[in-house]
Amino acid sequence: MQIPESGPPQTPLTEISLTETHSENLSGPVQLAPVWHTVVLIGGIVALSVGGSSQLHHVSSRLLTYGTTSALELVMLGWVVLGLRLRRIPFRFLFGATTRGFRGIALDLGIACVFWIGSLMILASIGAVWAGAEYAVAHRHSTAHAGQPMEPNSAEKQNVRILEQLAPASGVEIACWVLLCCLAGTIEEVVFRGYLQQQFTAWAKGGVVWGVVFSAVLFGAAHGYQGTRNMVLLAVFGALFSVLAILRRSLRAGIFAHSWHDLIAGLTLAFLRTHHLI
Repeated sequence: MQIPESGPPQTPLTEISLTETHSENLSGPVQLAPVWHTVVLIGGIVALSVGGSSQLHHVSSRLLTYGTTSALELVMLGWVVLGLRLRRIPFRFLFGATTRGFRGIALDLGIACVFWIGSLMILASIGAVWAGAEYAVAHRHSTAHAGQPMEPNSAEKQNVRILEQLAPASGVEIACWVLLCCLAGTIEEVVFRGYLQQQFTAWAKGGVVWGVVFSAVLFGAAHGYQGTRNMVLLAVFGALFSVLAILRRSLRAGIFAHSWHDLIAGLTLAFLRTHHLI
């Protein structure tokens, strides 16, 4: 029986009575789409990550890159919508239970702000430990090969250069960057936390931890152009977004935090570049 589409959503998809969706899935969470549909999506995400990693080494036009990225995001969203239609599941259920009105939006904005600051602290701690480990390994290598100069981490420098190239440099680029961040923040939360996390949880017979882990790993893998360390940090970031979605029973706070994180990161890189600090 098809889920009725009238009226505001009250609970996330994982909480919906299974008798209202698919009677054959009474023993566990509802699968949002056929297995083949999710496998194709995963393959596409990995392929775009690998292909984008090589193409972004030569950014000829930021506006073209922003436009291409937006188009790919919309294609990914369209594919998710198609999968939901195959199972007759309304798209709105991916967003979970959202409280309407100014107070509900303000609450999610406040939660997103606290979450973002806390997440940055966690990621900074992990990054510091990673950098310390890299330094220890490099120091040991230099000690073992005394007299030989230490080679700089060219891969990390290249990743910083790529990210710096993507940062906006003019008024038009800043406006397009804002739109891209809002679009990407919304779509990626819908795809990774709304669709993939719940799909992986269903495949794991209700194992929420596995849903969080697999969606977070794929989220990190989707950012191959940022290098190994950033991929790991983004996987952790993805797991934190998953926890937020579970606790809030909604994607809205995560969408806010995701969008302004990308926005601030790009504007910060643009500022540092303008003042020749990178």
